[in-house]
Amino acid sequence: LLAAAAQAGGAITQILVTHTHRDHSPGAVALAQATGAPVWGRTALHPQWQDPLFAPQRELQHGDGITLAGPGECSTLRVLHTPPATPGHASNHLCYLLEEERTLFTGDHVMQGSTVVINPPDGDMAAYLASLRVLLGIQLDWLAPGHGFLVARPHDVLRGLIAHRLRREARVRAALQGQPPQCIDTLLPVVYADVPAAMHPMARRSLLAHLLKLQQDGAARLDAAGVRWSAAADG
Repeated sequence: LLAAAAQAGGAITQILVTHTHRDHSPGAVALAQATGAPVWGRTALHPQWQDPLFAPQRELQHGDGITLAGPGECSTLRVLHTPPATPGHASNHLCYLLEEERTLFTGDHVMQGSTVVINPPDGDMAAYLASLRVLLGIQLDWLAPGHGFLVARPHDVLRGLIAHRLRREARVRAALQGQPPQCIDTLLPVVYADVPAAMHPMARRSLLAHLLKLQQDGAARLDAAGVRWSAAADG
């Protein structure tokens, strides 16, 4: 990044963090030390799986505009902390919209060629679906994910992600329907039968997020021991 900035004849003046999962924000400290640039972003609501050293000099808010000025040009990065209060993948996840080019830097909110893990308590499946729908209302030409390459036809991608999550939710409903209460590890190989077993530990987190969403929707319930899930009588 430093070499790229030098080659472009510019300097790093702000370090913008999408979220504080440990494969994203830890490098901000070293970059700030090397450049003197401030770190901007948000802190997470829950500490699990987060970068414990992250301490932004500025807490960004949804709708903030960051002016990018260069020789003879000026552009704006718009901060998106999509409603409701948490974007879903992480409570503090930010996307950055380069307005003039309709390019959205998505971090982990949208990745190229794969879905993202929604990991409660900081991850929220209902919020994730809602935030994807919010992005459908924004004019976009490109997605620039934190994992992968530039992605064209953003709205098709967003609709595909929503459809995928709803299909998975339907599989959870089907696995619960007409069955005695089941623990999450019994449901996992049924709901994610199409996913290699090596990926099941990661899928387990998203399964919990789906179950919590269905509980919120009144379609699933958790027993008093907090172990086994079943379909709600009115779900």
